[in-house]
Amino acid sequence: QVQLVESGGGSVQAGGSLRLSCVASGSTFRSYCLGWFRQAPGKEREGVASISSTSGTKDYAASVRGRFSVSRDNAKMTSYLQMNNLQPEDAATYYCAVGPAFRCPAGLDTRDFGYWGPGTQVTVSS
Repeated sequence: QVQLVESGGGSVQAGGSLRLSCVASGSTFRSYCLGWFRQAPGKEREGVASISSTSGTKDYAASVRGRFSVSRDNAKMTSYLQMNNLQPEDAATYYCAVGPAFRCPAGLDTRDFGYWGPGTQVTVSS
């Protein structure tokens, strides 16, 4: 079993940047797809990015492509989400979650992921 903890959230002005971290415990982390998701108040949780176990494949939601970058360091059991040019619509609680072994499914569907972290909040002011 794996446990995840996100950090790095905070308050920024539009156009600013944040880097979120997701630290895992449990030896299975390095063998699994890792996904990042977000949920704004009153909205459904949506996929942001995913990264395969060896970092060979990355996927992004259209709304963040070109601004966000996902990475992982399996030796440190950590994934990162670099978020640049943040906009008010990016404000949400951000979560990481473990997906299937090795490769990530297409579509960033929450149903394909389990072992969710508690989340870290991102606020963006205009």
